Amino acid sequence: MPARARRERGAAVPEFVLVVLVLVPLVLGIAQVALVLHVRNTMVAAASDGARSAAMLDAGPDAARQRARDVIRTTLADRYAASVVARESVINGLDVIEVRISGDIPPLGLWGPGVSVEAVGHAVRQEEP
Repeated sequence: MPARARRERGAAVPEFVLVVLVLVPLVLGIAQVALVLHVRNTMVAAASDGARSAAMLDAGPDAARQRARDVIRTTLADRYAASVVARESVINGLDVIEVRISGDIPPLGLWGPGVSVEAVGHAVRQEEP
């Protein structure tokens, strides 16, 4: 066996450890970003859907809250449906329904901060002709 091969013998384990030390946090970071984007996009869709359902003539903020909670409960965990706030407001002279949803996303790894996410949905209120 040549001298160079003898010197590099057993180097696979330290190289593997060094590569894993870089790859594991990178993969966990990518997964955390994907989770945050998924939860945020789902919350935005739920807020918009709740606002649209409450914008009808016979509906109100209670209908918006219920619809947003239903959407969140079917796609995410129930804990994200706890902080849904719906109200009537005026934006640029138009009566609108506004739905706000907020929640905290826990970290995937053993360390790291949780991420707070807030989503807002608006819909113009229907008027009687």
